[in-house]
Amino acid sequence: MSALSLFLAQAASASASPAPAHTGGVNYTALGMFLVFVVLTLVITFFSARKATGSAAYFAAGRSITGWQNGLAVAGDYMSAASFLGISGMICFLGYDGFMYSVGFLVAYLTVLFLVAEPLRNAGKYTMADLLAYRLSPRPVRAMASLSTITVSTFYMIAQMVGAGVIIKSLLGLSFAPAVIGVGVLMLVYVVFGGMLATTWVQIIKAILLMAGAFFLSYLVLQHHGFSMANFFDHVSRADYGGTAAPKNLLEPGLKYGVAAAGPWGPLDLVSLAMGLVLGTAGLPHILVRFYTVPDAKTARSSVVWAMAIIGVFYILTTFFGFGAATILEKSAITTAAGKPDTNMVAPILALALGGNLFFAFISAVAFATILAVVAGLTMSASTSFAHDFYTNVIHHGKEKTAGEEVRVARITAFVVGAVSIGIAIALGPEVNAAFLVGLAFAVAASANLPVILFSVFWKRFNTAGAVSGLVGGLASSILLIMISPNGIFGKAGAIFPLENPGIVSIPLGFLAAFLGTVLTKEDPEAEAKFSELKVRAHTGLGAEKGGGH
Repeated sequence: MSALSLFLAQAASASASPAPAHTGGVNYTALGMFLVFVVLTLVITFFSARKATGSAAYFAAGRSITGWQNGLAVAGDYMSAASFLGISGMICFLGYDGFMYSVGFLVAYLTVLFLVAEPLRNAGKYTMADLLAYRLSPRPVRAMASLSTITVSTFYMIAQMVGAGVIIKSLLGLSFAPAVIGVGVLMLVYVVFGGMLATTWVQIIKAILLMAGAFFLSYLVLQHHGFSMANFFDHVSRADYGGTAAPKNLLEPGLKYGVAAAGPWGPLDLVSLAMGLVLGTAGLPHILVRFYTVPDAKTARSSVVWAMAIIGVFYILTTFFGFGAATILEKSAITTAAGKPDTNMVAPILALALGGNLFFAFISAVAFATILAVVAGLTMSASTSFAHDFYTNVIHHGKEKTAGEEVRVARITAFVVGAVSIGIAIALGPEVNAAFLVGLAFAVAASANLPVILFSVFWKRFNTAGAVSGLVGGLASSILLIMISPNGIFGKAGAIFPLENPGIVSIPLGFLAAFLGTVLTKEDPEAEAKFSELKVRAHTGLGAEKGGGH
């Protein structure tokens, strides 16, 4: 699971308490910045809607996005509210162990760069299932891949909606339900009318704002410490934010995953978390669809490099405002009335302390933009998968009955997925265990999607039965393990599976299910015959659909 899980779980537990005193109810400066961002993105959506005619334009932005643009968009899609708010809080309270999330997020893109980006762009068209269906029986593979994609996207989206309600309630004083509905409606406008082009530019703007906020906040932190790294880390080593009776050095590991803090399963849970982060990212549908927006595989690789550079710099900066909060803020300022760490408010409170109300309002607007961009990307991937994979290729055997029907179905699906996510988020309320939802999304991505992608590209013997088995096995095992984990239906006291992160078990089970499904069924001569063709296309781009100009 990701840092978002802990962030949202803490946010949910804190949401029942009154709004922090520093907000003073509605912060009109923050509200004004929110409105500026909304107006700007709606203008972009208006112009994008004029170009979103045809499947390639709507689903893949006409394949006209450049490497640096897609790199920014990928980074914007990837750096969720957890990245800016959650990880800074985790580093503040958990020190070294919290920073491990930052490392995991960055290293994850090496998997995307070396194993996924190029084959996906060359062999696919709009979705992950395009790659799988290239040499396998398309209808069962697309049906299961669509189910997996929608499952990941919906649960991730519900968690983001819950987070949106909690954050906006805290920052602006709005109630939970209107905040969730507002975010959902704006997201639907971007996706339904502007398609992938509008979604891409929303993510680009969000990434620029996020980086600007991170750079300035880090600058203020370093200024507070006299621009001396030695002075900064000396203060960090003496900060006591470990949450224990005895003082703990934040620079030493073990505050979250050490045996003393988490029991005998702590170190194993860290390994499991690392597996989920590093492998789950390469299976996240809203990340994978971004590689179809560029004209060719070379640009896809370039966009990953750009994304890694941006993400790498950002996560280095989280060190400064995470540790900076531990050295500058009073502990009482970032804990709830019940004395629990309020990890979602660390960065905004630090911004208020160092930059005043205007900078606090900017950080609030960035948090709002972050959620909007991520939710829009998730909705886009879910609606694209249903319309392209299930409706067109499973139900109608790959043929549209009328021109533009696939795009119309995608827009209707976006409304349905958005409405369902909004409704479930409101019904669950801010007290929901969001770790359950996000853990499910990452576990499915790593356990179900990634094994079938890798086997399809690199294993000649792999067949349709193996793909279906891998998707079903990964999906079922990840759901089951999370349900019986400490984040699941029985809670910590009654958990049957002791780890919070199921990846160390569910990921091997996903690979094993795909392997057994293949070797225990008869060989598929047609799938093996197309393997060489797929290999050539995946690694050279020969025959891949090319993008047009701007």
